[in-house]
Amino acid sequence: MTSCKFIFILAIISVTIPRLHADESEDEWFQRKLEESYKASVEAHHDDPVEVIDHFNYHVNKALEGENNSTRRGLGQKYKGECKAQNPIDRCWRCKDKWESNRKKLVECVKGFGRNTTGGLNGEFYTVTDDSDDDVLNPKPGTLRFAVLQPQPLWIIFARDMTIKLKAELLMGSDKTIDGRGFMVHIAGGAGITIQFVRNVIIHNLKVHDIIPGPGGMIRSSFDHVGQRGVDDGDGIQIFGSQNVWIDHLSMWNCTDGLIDVVKGSTGITISNNHLTKHDHCTKVRLQVFLFGASDSDPGDKVMQITLAFNHFGKGLVQRMPRCRWGFFHVVNNDYTHWLMYAIGGTSAPTIISQGNRFIAPPDPKAKMITHRNNVVGDEWKTWIWRSEKDVFINGAYFVESGEPLKAKPYKKDFVKAKDGSYVRRLTRFSGFLKCVKGVKC
Repeated sequence: MTSCKFIFILAIISVTIPRLHADESEDEWFQRKLEESYKASVEAHHDDPVEVIDHFNYHVNKALEGENNSTRRGLGQKYKGECKAQNPIDRCWRCKDKWESNRKKLVECVKGFGRNTTGGLNGEFYTVTDDSDDDVLNPKPGTLRFAVLQPQPLWIIFARDMTIKLKAELLMGSDKTIDGRGFMVHIAGGAGITIQFVRNVIIHNLKVHDIIPGPGGMIRSSFDHVGQRGVDDGDGIQIFGSQNVWIDHLSMWNCTDGLIDVVKGSTGITISNNHLTKHDHCTKVRLQVFLFGASDSDPGDKVMQITLAFNHFGKGLVQRMPRCRWGFFHVVNNDYTHWLMYAIGGTSAPTIISQGNRFIAPPDPKAKMITHRNNVVGDEWKTWIWRSEKDVFINGAYFVESGEPLKAKPYKKDFVKAKDGSYVRRLTRFSGFLKCVKGVKC
């Protein structure tokens, strides 16, 4: 579809919006969308989460067949050699000739609970040519906000390097991929990205940083809805009542609230290959990294299932990597090189399966414990399933387990073992933003 057709459609919808759901208040609209999203989350929920874990671990083991676990020289240095892809997600698409002519290959690569995410696979490409964000009610064609609000699937790419300062939170539509490969694209200095009441979203290869709370007000939240928004928290990315989301290869730092929050029954999510840090020049220490489940009084988050894999948690992070409630969380093959209070926390009896991570404790003797259980009464925490398998502990780090080990289905003989934490440095070596150049292997 041409940009002229996009303009025409948006103009028509702008005129007709006042007549859509004319008898429905904003509160009624929100409640309706919340109920619809929860039904969608129940449908997207995996009945056998152990199968998802096994599938993930199988592909990690397959990607590393024939490799030993000795630490290679230079792993801590900036890599300058030929293109290498070190984990199964990256090996699926990276280091291929002419990646830019086969961008949608990316969809085949997602693993974990977000593995059914296809983003804009079934849509056309849309190129962002304008880095402005001046009109949040009727965004200008060529802008990122215009692209994400279109009703049809789109694979969104960029025409050049750009820094996009969002005037208000960027509200995503369903069936969208934001693909930053080929240029250096920053979402910075303004509001963050909100994935609310939608499904099937991929956000790939961006730098998201220095995010501040958006002011709220009247904002177009979808192609056919304009609503009053309150002041947001200043998260880098918030996922709210959404299904099938994949966040991959982002570099994130210095967001006012959390880096990524996942709330209100969102499920089917993979967060992978990200580099998370507070840069040394920042004056504010980043207290909250990932919040998975917002309230102890919202058991609707029991449907939440998230894979957290191949991420590097770097300097200046304090806690919540992640902080979990209610749901099921597979924390696998991540590199925790810094924290100041604790790494993994939770309340409301979440299931946390920690496999093949590397945990390097801080010097503070009071902060060696990786786990932190919040707001517990007596010994109730002992029944929560928090298990550590093949993790590597350095500098006195330790994981306090609880609950019974996971059990396989009766027809299964055994689990697929995770790759142990000694492999994590290579699995996460290329985490964060990738400097992909057209015509060169990425």
